Amino acid sequence: MTVCVSRLARIVAALAAAGGLLLGSGSPSVSALGLAAHETRGHASSRGVTKLLVVIEENQSLSQMQSGMPYAYSLAQRYGYATNYHAITHPSLPNYLAIVSGQTHGVTDDAAPSVHRVAGRTVFGQALAHGKRAAVFADGMRAACSTKSTGSPPYGVGHNPWPYFVGERRACHAHDLPVGRLWSAIRSGRLPNAGLVVPDKCHDAHDCSPATADAWFRHLMTKVFHGRDWRSGRLAVVLTADENDGSPGNTVLAVVIHPSQRHHVVTSPLDHYSLTRLYEQVTHTAYLAHARGAPSLARAFGLPVR
Repeated sequence: MTVCVSRLARIVAALAAAGGLLLGSGSPSVSALGLAAHETRGHASSRGVTKLLVVIEENQSLSQMQSGMPYAYSLAQRYGYATNYHAITHPSLPNYLAIVSGQTHGVTDDAAPSVHRVAGRTVFGQALAHGKRAAVFADGMRAACSTKSTGSPPYGVGHNPWPYFVGERRACHAHDLPVGRLWSAIRSGRLPNAGLVVPDKCHDAHDCSPATADAWFRHLMTKVFHGRDWRSGRLAVVLTADENDGSPGNTVLAVVIHPSQRHHVVTSPLDHYSLTRLYEQVTHTAYLAHARGAPSLARAFGLPVR
């Protein structure tokens, strides 16, 4: 039975006034009215996933998210998260390269694109070549596909992998965009099939606290939950981190946000190549490098990919 959002909102408000609404033991408080609205909109018309938006934080383990990013963890509990998800290596850059291309290309540092001129294809280039839409949205970046770290708070090119791929530089200049384009894409329901959000070095917890990153992520997700792509049920959002804090195992946070997920905790092993594979499953493109043999994130979470 379909219940309109405005009617449900009135019911939730009445319940809250009568005695409060319990959101789950240990979960941080979230606006009951807003939660009811975004859940109802998502579940009312849930469909297979045709759009994937990945958000990458810096140096955050699962335990750090649980303690330092209460909003992100509230979404992890409400939707789904993995307890056995691993980054590939240290430091940051090779992990970003791995996510978008299925391999690290032998990179072992965080040097600029002028040092690492990477050959090969990305999930974004593949998507565009198959008639799909792809975009990277970089916070703090002043010009499309910028190859230099600038600004304050700083845009870090080492966290934006597409400019490293010299064979896709033209596509990068057209589709690797300042973050302002993300907000308009959310409003218009034109998020890409393969999307990546790169917060600046404060908003990704690299230079600032996890609480600052959590507030920025909340700002993003508030917009997403009111956007057409979320309401259609076709959009999945994955929140992860490039690497952990250096503790053994390189286990990082991995949150899957989609109406198909309800209090889902996945314990099977996954890694960044699983995320590469998910991009390729959503865009119906070939598996790149290590993504071919990677555990399927879609299968692990039961994510309905079309």
